[in-house]
Amino acid sequence: MESRLVIYNTLTRQKERFEPLHAPNVGMYVCGPTVYGDPHLGHARPAITFDLVFRYLKHLGYKVRYVRNITDVGHLEHDADEGEDKIAKKARLEQLEPMEIAQYYTNRYHQAMDALGCERPSIEPHATGHIIEQQQLVQQILDNGFAYESNGSIYFDIEAYNKKYHYGILSGRSLENIKDASRDNLDGVGEKRNQADFALWKKAQPEHIMRWPSPWSDGFPGWHCECTAMGRKYLGEEFDIHGGGMDLVFPHHECEIAQAFGSMGHQAVKYWMHNNMITIGGQKMGKSLGNFITLEQFFTGNHKLLEKAYSPMTIRFFILSAHYRGTVDFSNEALEAAEKGLDKLLNAISDLERIQAGDKCDAETEMVVKSLRQKCYDAMNDDFATPQVISHLFEACTVVNKLIDHKATICADCLKKLKETMHLFTFDILGLKAEKGNSSDAREEAYGKVVDMVLELRAKARAEKDWATCDKIRDELKEAGFEVKDTKDGVTWKLNK
Repeated sequence: MESRLVIYNTLTRQKERFEPLHAPNVGMYVCGPTVYGDPHLGHARPAITFDLVFRYLKHLGYKVRYVRNITDVGHLEHDADEGEDKIAKKARLEQLEPMEIAQYYTNRYHQAMDALGCERPSIEPHATGHIIEQQQLVQQILDNGFAYESNGSIYFDIEAYNKKYHYGILSGRSLENIKDASRDNLDGVGEKRNQADFALWKKAQPEHIMRWPSPWSDGFPGWHCECTAMGRKYLGEEFDIHGGGMDLVFPHHECEIAQAFGSMGHQAVKYWMHNNMITIGGQKMGKSLGNFITLEQFFTGNHKLLEKAYSPMTIRFFILSAHYRGTVDFSNEALEAAEKGLDKLLNAISDLERIQAGDKCDAETEMVVKSLRQKCYDAMNDDFATPQVISHLFEACTVVNKLIDHKATICADCLKKLKETMHLFTFDILGLKAEKGNSSDAREEAYGKVVDMVLELRAKARAEKDWATCDKIRDELKEAGFEVKDTKDGVTWKLNK
């Protein structure tokens, strides 16, 4: 199938036709977590967003190398050039080795992402495993005259860079605005030529645990270096997609662009993609603000803001129900709506297995089935518009319900197409799956044999014209949550939520 995919490019602020640099190969780098605490809902959004991109590009026939890093060093308090390494701080507080902290929370991150149905990336490099590559990057920038040494630390020289290139092209900020915003920041006073300059390599203070030898000092790389160095190592000097949260546009991704030009003389990334934030009461949800809810707390319901537990697939559906570039505001009402929507979709897919095809379709059913696949593709090709995909799948759910109630007819060919399309977009592309306690699949598997046996007894009573027993069985099943319908083609049932 010819790709008509368009992607919104943050760099150009417009949607662009997706044309890979080296088709059918696609290189995609996504900024991963800083592993010093449990993953929360804010971590789930980029993971699910770029898992969707990964799945869809593969479905279109591209050979995708998906690189997502683990930040296990050099990410300082307040994301500034001073302060304590977040992982080292956690290690000191818990009296553990920094790598114990990093490993523990990396494992926790993987467990949560697996539960959310996110496929593992092709490569998952760690910042601490690529110190040499980061030092090489720093040396190239120094050699090209866009950095300087000060007291054993290396800083990027934004003034020198801006004489040849343009610092601020991604975020839209001017150098003067950046300077003004930096004047109140006293970090690195006496070392930096300009307060807007950012660290490429930091000399470690005596108490700093994580340090490596370098030509300049025993120290550690600046936060921005790792992604530039590892993206180049595994995807080449130019690659297709760089993704992450919108909060990384400035300073992180802006600095990455400067490092690419400063070291190689050209942009490394063709399409910059950014998912928007998860908010809570209109404020960004995150560790630094202390207002986050961990994914484990969502899965168990163990948080004061949660009215109940929500399954991983409910969280995934909740995130996919909004476009990745739009904000998503947390509320119990929104999560309950997502839970009901997911159930509606999975129930319909389960019900498809009980539908008997006839000789022909009615006009409405035929129209929905024949247009469904293309509508879903059109939505995905329009910058991964998952809310529209879900809307089209819900339209198909309405048809399924009519077929179950014998208010519509469907031919064998259309039934096959309907099953294939709903499975493709629900499971393969959106990455949803049935969960115990969440979809009718799991529940009906558990109760199906018992209900069928009871309905056989009811059928026997009906044949004997024992109407009182028939009604009693139906009413008691209804009280237990099972909806029984007598139709001209037999009895149907389903378990209501």
